[in-house]
Amino acid sequence: MIRIATTAKQDHDSLMILAGNSPWFAGVNRRKRWLVGVSGGADSVALLHGLVAAGFHNLVVCHLDHGLRGRDSTEDANFVKRLADSLGFPCEAERADVAGLMKTSNASMETAARHARHEFFARCSVKHRCVRVILAHHADDQAETVLWNLLRGSKGLKGMRSRQELVTESGVKLELHRPLLDVRHAELVGWLEKRGYHWREDASNAEPVAVRNRLRNEALPLLAEISKRDVTLAFARGAANSEELQALEAWSLEKADVLDPQGRLHLPVLRKLPVALQRVALKQFLKDHDVESIDRELLERCLSLLEVTNSSVVNLPGGGKLKRREGRLKIER
Repeated sequence: MIRIATTAKQDHDSLMILAGNSPWFAGVNRRKRWLVGVSGGADSVALLHGLVAAGFHNLVVCHLDHGLRGRDSTEDANFVKRLADSLGFPCEAERADVAGLMKTSNASMETAARHARHEFFARCSVKHRCVRVILAHHADDQAETVLWNLLRGSKGLKGMRSRQELVTESGVKLELHRPLLDVRHAELVGWLEKRGYHWREDASNAEPVAVRNRLRNEALPLLAEISKRDVTLAFARGAANSEELQALEAWSLEKADVLDPQGRLHLPVLRKLPVALQRVALKQFLKDHDVESIDRELLERCLSLLEVTNSSVVNLPGGGKLKRREGRLKIER
């Protein structure tokens, strides 16, 4: 169903992010080629029009039909193609068999669809020689991601990052950019309405068939009612703060220079760091060596290696060992 803009209920000029005054816009080159994921919904249509308004004129519109909504999916694709053509941009459109992927990989619908999108973007990246992909994830999406990650046991307010480097299963490196993480979905709709833009409405978003739909339509409204506050923005801002903290940790770790020339952890340097940064260094070291299931308990056992009176070996998930030897920590398998 095509949604036609109506009169805006309020002035949305405060959404300067869509006019290019966000910190994300200030840090990117608008003359370069960019891939833009456009589903045809309000969020991605607002993103596309906002990028044009901000001076991005070398865009490639990328649309993947997930094949889950029958005729509506086909009409979504046709709408996006017409939109791209009206703006003078090339359009890459494909159809994926997400239902088939779910069966062959035993994955959820969301996971299978995300995998299909990443591989689609990888093909577009190779064809157009562009690693940069702009996505329309917004504050409501971020809140759903944070809440779901918390329910699954994630430590901290882990959400989507405004800039993420990704290597797809096919080995293609991508840069995923999300400039709208501070903007609410309702604000994006209002921005479109004020300017008279059209978009496609996905009726399945209101159906309680997927985890994200239930979080969006049931859990978050209930939490807002209980707390009497806008929990969506609270989750989104918490994720932004967490991302900034991770960037600070990465910078501090680089400055600390905890690795020796052979890539081992240098204990005399590691011992001088605050305990919190010692954990960060150990976690990064384990991740760099493909150690899985890194939790707080494992990091505490690894921290014990800093004391020479303790055991010099910690068993790692997957069969490896973290060993202390001659003032260094290294992994042996």
